[in-house]
Amino acid sequence: MPSKAHKICCIGAGYVGGPTMAMIAKQCPDIEVNVVDINESRIAAWNSDSLPIYEPGLKEVVEEARGRNLHFTTNVAETIDKSSIVFISVNTPTKTFGIGAGRAANLEFVEKCARQIAQNSNGHKIVVEKSTLPVRTAEAVKRILKSATNPNASFDVLSNPEFLAEGTAIEDLLEPDRVLIGGECSKAIETLAEIYGRWVEPERILKTNLWSSELSKLTANAFLAQRVSSINAISALCEATGADVDEVANAIGTDSRIGPKFLKSSVGFGGSCFQKDILNLVYLCEHFGLHEVAAYWEQVIVMNDYQKRRFSTRIVHTMFNTVSDKKIAVWGFAFKKDTNDTRESAAIYICRDLLEERARLTIYDPQVKLDQVKRDLEYLMANESGELSEHHRKLIDSNVEVVNSAEKAADGAHAIAVLTEWDEFKNVDFGAVYQAMKKPAFLFDGRNLLDLEELAQHGFEVHSIGKSQ
Repeated sequence: MPSKAHKICCIGAGYVGGPTMAMIAKQCPDIEVNVVDINESRIAAWNSDSLPIYEPGLKEVVEEARGRNLHFTTNVAETIDKSSIVFISVNTPTKTFGIGAGRAANLEFVEKCARQIAQNSNGHKIVVEKSTLPVRTAEAVKRILKSATNPNASFDVLSNPEFLAEGTAIEDLLEPDRVLIGGECSKAIETLAEIYGRWVEPERILKTNLWSSELSKLTANAFLAQRVSSINAISALCEATGADVDEVANAIGTDSRIGPKFLKSSVGFGGSCFQKDILNLVYLCEHFGLHEVAAYWEQVIVMNDYQKRRFSTRIVHTMFNTVSDKKIAVWGFAFKKDTNDTRESAAIYICRDLLEERARLTIYDPQVKLDQVKRDLEYLMANESGELSEHHRKLIDSNVEVVNSAEKAADGAHAIAVLTEWDEFKNVDFGAVYQAMKKPAFLFDGRNLLDLEELAQHGFEVHSIGKSQ
């Protein structure tokens, strides 16, 4: 049996904790890895053939290690007690109430985890921040851990932020650009580094102080989102001047000082990280009196919101200034391809705008089901108190349908809106789709995914991001 020194516990079985622990268990078969979560249905899904997260390659990794040295359980206290390394991998959403509402990170779940660890620890443990946290959060975690009920308990706190991209998380875990470990105790840092070192080259394992590690995660996401908002800002200028945003992106991407990544113009970025982390960064800057810095980063969010609103407005104006009672096929609802994650998806906002114009939406996404679509729309369309009006509830119930194919969504539609870049959309029989639609048949490509010339040859009136028509 593995020794206590080689037992890992991860609190949180979400998009980060589940895949990360599955990879550690796969690569280190001698280390016992336990993933704990109080959500019984989520744990049941991890123990089933239908995982709660869709990620290419994840199921194979889980199935290789599950039952051998990878376990999913709701028994938090016992799992913490028998482990020497405890990862905190819980949600840190943007606060919706109180001081910092709309910007600051809600650290409620992180603090609860720290208190659980303090209450259920005996001997020495390494506590690892895996959640994305504001800089200096480790200070609060350490203070809470000092309140441990067992006098024999002691702790080292490390920061080990994740740098996973949904849709490629398994590849990112297997061959990471870097593994970042921040801390004050060199022995604790080396302990964690040795685990990752089983499959990651030493030069890719970066070691910093705690505060640099915590801030690096926020900064990385802010820089990536900034690039997306930058090229999206240029896309508006391209449409006004006749330039082609893809050609512009290619031209500047060949500059070695800039590089080609994250220069794909679209309807806007989404996901659980970019907006949340930038808002957190803005709040931190304001807290420290850096108002100009805060305003600079906030503009990244302003531009992203503008891009989504601009796309919705373009649909309405193009379709003779009304979409009322018109069927619009929505292709894609997840925030990006190869994931079932819809958090902050641009599709939710576009659908909200179109519903407010009384459009009838027929939605297809290969990984997102009707209950998720409705939950997202209800949340977005609720008032500040979180209450959904009867008007909006009826609008969602009567004007939103989720179907099982892109072709079915487009059948009898006045327009198609491509909102997620699923590869299967490129292989649709557009000739047949065109014949089944109302005329003129509009197609709004919010991801610049499709061949515009081919679509035009079929008869579509095509509108895409950053290209004049």
